[in-house]
Amino acid sequence: MGQDVDRTTFSRRDRQNYRAKVQRCLDALAVMLREHPFAKDEPMTGIEVELNLVGDDLEPALTGPDVLAAIGSDEFQSELGRWNLELNLPPRPLPGEQWRHLENQLVDELRLARHAAAECGSRLAVIGILPTIERRHLVFESLSSDQRYALLNEQMLNLRGEPIRLDITGDDASGRHSVSPDRLIADFDSIAPEAACTSMQLHLQVHPDSFAAYWNAAQVLTGVQLAVGANSPFLLGSRLWAETRIPLFEQSCDVRSVELRNQGVRPRVWFGERWITSILDLFSENGRYFPGLMPVTEDTDPMADLDAGRVPELDELKLHNGTIWRWNRPVYDIAGGVPHVRVENRVLPAGPTAVDMVANALFFYGLLRVLVEAERPLWSSMSFEAAEENFTTAAKHGMDGPLYWPGSGWIRPDELVLRKLLPQAAEGLATWGVASGVINRYLSIIERRCVTRRTGSAWQLDAVAALEDRGADREKALAGMLQRYLHHSEANEPVHTWKLP
Repeated sequence: MGQDVDRTTFSRRDRQNYRAKVQRCLDALAVMLREHPFAKDEPMTGIEVELNLVGDDLEPALTGPDVLAAIGSDEFQSELGRWNLELNLPPRPLPGEQWRHLENQLVDELRLARHAAAECGSRLAVIGILPTIERRHLVFESLSSDQRYALLNEQMLNLRGEPIRLDITGDDASGRHSVSPDRLIADFDSIAPEAACTSMQLHLQVHPDSFAAYWNAAQVLTGVQLAVGANSPFLLGSRLWAETRIPLFEQSCDVRSVELRNQGVRPRVWFGERWITSILDLFSENGRYFPGLMPVTEDTDPMADLDAGRVPELDELKLHNGTIWRWNRPVYDIAGGVPHVRVENRVLPAGPTAVDMVANALFFYGLLRVLVEAERPLWSSMSFEAAEENFTTAAKHGMDGPLYWPGSGWIRPDELVLRKLLPQAAEGLATWGVASGVINRYLSIIERRCVTRRTGSAWQLDAVAALEDRGADREKALAGMLQRYLHHSEANEPVHTWKLP
């Protein structure tokens, strides 16, 4: 949804034409996958981080436009909420010391944003969900003024035909945390709850021939990613899932009525339903299952572009894909006149620190390489339903929920990582050509996080419990926890080293 949209209303004919144009793009992509050269250079990675702004009262600060102006950098962009920013770092390869340099760049960019935020009377928070956000903040007036967001809001609510409902029940299977789980039920007349989710998105450019293997491997890893990277246990004062972003995003973007859900109509925030054999499988599913939210068509003909020797932009396909939020999303793009495809991993929350986010990213990239190059693909001995169950279990329970893993059966995530996955991640990163010092630095963070069993989510829960034990009510405990979180996050010390109040 980063594309600009200059329309405000759409006719029935617009929607009909848009569907036909998306199919035309699919036909062109099918021809390209058979006959056209795609980028074959060293695979490139990319990272996007969504950020929050808070005031001195630690509540959301609607200063996004002012902070963007103060930053004055194209690497920062607006996001759905006026208290949000998005940082897009330039693509880079994996080998050598590249990701140590990326950590330094990420620290520098966040420092720049913090200084700009301070000039505008606010502070930067790198966290999955602001624990101090309240219902009164999640209104249409808090959305960014960009026209595409207002249009997205209108189209999604029109399709749904009723308010957005959040209904999330917390669950503490282990009883390890002393903050009791809650149930949250709330209705909203805008898509503002979606803006409460702030994530880290990881991109990996791959050749189309290997895309399916990388996507399947990424789906296998979603549960492990969430278990070791959870950072969003609170929403609207309620203690919910270890990674509450998952149900929050699914429900805040759900344009289906209750009746359509009962019929089995697929949601626009989607894990998927099967392993794939080609990137075309995913784009074809998009066209078959999901009506256009913003049916804007361009005058170009992608097939005519191909016949003329031009690389087609596939604008309608890309716009449509941007309104379907798969947890691992396919991406088609062009760089330097050459087309390429990417896996966009959207599973992880933002934060807690730059070094934690880089560790999460390299753990993911290393495991991807090993799973893709295994003699027998892991997904060939694991049902798709088991991968989805792992995803949901980890989102609910973090490290406290057992995952299913071929060859290990049901196993706690921290044990799985320590016994099996860390050595595999190191092997994968070495195969990518990552320097040994970089591998040791970042995978040791994942190791210590598992040994201490302290993710960002676990630290937040323990910090709130400690403050409540001292007599603070929930509101004051969340504010006190966030105050300490911001201090630790800015210091860029891994979350497993953070002290409790």
